[in-house]
Amino acid sequence: MRIVFMGTPDFSVPALTSLVEAGHEVLAVITQPDKPKGRGKEIQMTPVKEKALEYGIPVYQPVKAREPEFVSLLADMKPDVIVVVAFGQILPKSILDIPEFGCVNIHASLLPKYRGASPIQYAVINGEKESGITTMMMAEGIDTGDMLDQEVIDLDKNETGGSLHEKLSEVGGKLIVKTLEKLKEGTAVRTPQDDSKATHVGMIKKSMGDIDWSMDAVSIERLIRGLNPWPSAYTSWDGKVMKLWEATVLEKEYEGVCGQVVEVGWDCLIIKTGKGSLSLKELQLQGKKRLDAGAFLRGYPVSVGTVLKQLSDEQ
Repeated sequence: MRIVFMGTPDFSVPALTSLVEAGHEVLAVITQPDKPKGRGKEIQMTPVKEKALEYGIPVYQPVKAREPEFVSLLADMKPDVIVVVAFGQILPKSILDIPEFGCVNIHASLLPKYRGASPIQYAVINGEKESGITTMMMAEGIDTGDMLDQEVIDLDKNETGGSLHEKLSEVGGKLIVKTLEKLKEGTAVRTPQDDSKATHVGMIKKSMGDIDWSMDAVSIERLIRGLNPWPSAYTSWDGKVMKLWEATVLEKEYEGVCGQVVEVGWDCLIIKTGKGSLSLKELQLQGKKRLDAGAFLRGYPVSVGTVLKQLSDEQ
């Protein structure tokens, strides 16, 4: 099929690779404009742009894809289908109506659950047992179009936002090839979403990682995994920001206030929460390297009775 591919981050790359390797004619890649990143603020290409250039595919980076001039450019390409994976802009009807087979989106959840920008993180944060990929026909609403295919995967008990991101990225790359085959053959089945079962999740903000120690230990541990690697969960210790990368839930209840260090061992740091307690396994002090609990305690002694606090409470 003649395809225009629209995507921007790492998550989109396996889908582009799969389409090219399956023999489809990718006419062009549309991605977000390059942006400055890092301390040096050097301009960096998007991951999708880098991959497209490797294949010698023309790349376009409109600031606003809905501009009439760009819509006209897309129409002139006469694509059979437009494949969209985490592009980063809402497409207007003028674009959705261009391809013969429509615009197909790869979404990282089992729709209609977790429509919106951050389905991967919320699947972990909310303790879901499974997640997956949905390929869907795009409509004018956000993730509201008819579903085409789904593939389910089980979440590991130690799943992080990062590990689930990688798994679903690969699943999406394989599933889109199967979906396009069905569209071309006329065997694709469009299943309307049950809007009554829909949930919507917005953008992840850094402030979400500011741990409220009055929450139960299970919820905090899920938050730590869900926000790993970005933006990370964190707390305040001795006036410094401490990022938490891994923890284990303990059912044991301790006396004291929420956020209090209730036990310190040679390789464990146990914190009281609103329900149960949390053994911190991997930590990172502001401006320092990530360390396991044992190495951290050897470098930064922490006393029983110390209270970890929400950063927002200290500002």
